[in-house]
Amino acid sequence: MIEPSPAADLTRSFANTVDLEDETDDLAGAESAAAWLHARGLVDEPVPLTAGDHRRLLDLRAGVRSALGQVQPDGLAAGEAVLTGLPVLVSLTAGGLVPAPGLTPADRALARLAISWSELVTTGESQRLKRCADDVCGWVFWDVSRNHSRRWCKMRVCGNRAKSRRYSARQRELRLREEVG
Repeated sequence: MIEPSPAADLTRSFANTVDLEDETDDLAGAESAAAWLHARGLVDEPVPLTAGDHRRLLDLRAGVRSALGQVQPDGLAAGEAVLTGLPVLVSLTAGGLVPAPGLTPADRALARLAISWSELVTTGESQRLKRCADDVCGWVFWDVSRNHSRRWCKMRVCGNRAKSRRYSARQRELRLREEVG
């Protein structure tokens, strides 16, 4: 089984800061977002985020979640706008992409998240990181299937839910045909 890289783990963790089923959001407020960034090592210490920093963090998450499946054009556009404004440099000594010097802690954290996404796309790992096809769930998971065809985070929950919905829809359609016919 192929294990996710640190970049994949970070990106998955970032995308999963919102839980659609439980209606929770680890980044709901600027304080909780700063605590999340600190807990992931993206900032050295919890720093106050401005309203603009917080908005850009949420926009980048929306873009990443959209890029991972169930594309929402507004989410992609918002994420792209954040990425466009992040100065990231290629460094020979640091071995790749790094946040530009002199960034605020919030911008440095955003740049590190952007670099993680870039690594996933460059290595092809982004094909294994997917968003659950169940709209109620939307959880981001690491696809361990050989042909990258897994659709649900958990077959026993989300997969069965989808199959039950399709079965119910077919049964309703059959009943309607019988009533009309």
